[in-house]
Amino acid sequence: MTWLAFEVYGSAQRVDRWLANQVEALSRSHIQKLIEQGHVQINRLPCPSKKHLLQVGDQVQVYLPAPTPLALEPEPMDLDILFEDEQLLIVNKPAGLVVHPAPGHAKGTLVHGLLAHCQSSQEQGSSLSGISGVERPGIVHRLDKDTSGAMVVAKTDLAHQHLQAQIAAKTAHRHYLGIVYGRPAALSGCIDFPLGRHPVDRIKRAVVPEEKGGKAAVTHWKILQPLGNYALIQFQLETGRTHQIRVHCAQMGWPIVGDPLYSRGRSMGVNLSGQVLHSWRLSLNHPISQANIAVEAPLPTDFAKLLKYLQQRL
Repeated sequence: MTWLAFEVYGSAQRVDRWLANQVEALSRSHIQKLIEQGHVQINRLPCPSKKHLLQVGDQVQVYLPAPTPLALEPEPMDLDILFEDEQLLIVNKPAGLVVHPAPGHAKGTLVHGLLAHCQSSQEQGSSLSGISGVERPGIVHRLDKDTSGAMVVAKTDLAHQHLQAQIAAKTAHRHYLGIVYGRPAALSGCIDFPLGRHPVDRIKRAVVPEEKGGKAAVTHWKILQPLGNYALIQFQLETGRTHQIRVHCAQMGWPIVGDPLYSRGRSMGVNLSGQVLHSWRLSLNHPISQANIAVEAPLPTDFAKLLKYLQQRL
């Protein structure tokens, strides 16, 4: 049994949308089911409807029923672990690896590898948090299939709640590196466009006004190195929406190099296996000791080769 508690700040919002912004591991549809089942309380009373408008100062509690026992089969996998203890682990996910089971990806995901790793690492603890459900044990936040880099995984429910709270409070910091086509007009900036499902293409995301279902999405960026008609950019996420950096960059007119969905194909001097976007640095506070943990994931081979190629052309 797990309870999550929140206090409402800011303007009135629908409870299902507001909670989806607070708890990234829970989808809006999942939250709506919890409301229907009476598992969401507002000021200690059952939430009357998914459309209920929250007011400033409201106390919101979400009850998460115990997860169904996992039906997933562990699959041994060569994982690059950057940090691990009994509460959490941080893995350097390779590009091309799907994070959790989904339609078309019933096996071979990071979750399958994590289950095998935890079973074989008894001295480090052998479980994963169940808050995110049967198919996403331990997953606090995710990376796109074709995005590489550092990603934290919770091994206990306590760690999961603590890490989610850090992400919501913006005390956990996620920095990405990417190479983009084109040159931004400034050296740094902030992209603030709400994101939602693309109106036509179900695979893609798009800039969608909040009144039409878009969720707030904020990306901070700065140029680390101009590279002719390209640029090496560092991104810091304030929110963590699906495809956030990719859609924001495309919207600004400088898409991520190699992005199969949001940029037009261009010939390069280096053969790329996918998009050049990498979760480079992750920093957070340990859920028990409160000590700061900061890890950096080395650049993948394709990223490093392209960066060197563009630097040599200068």
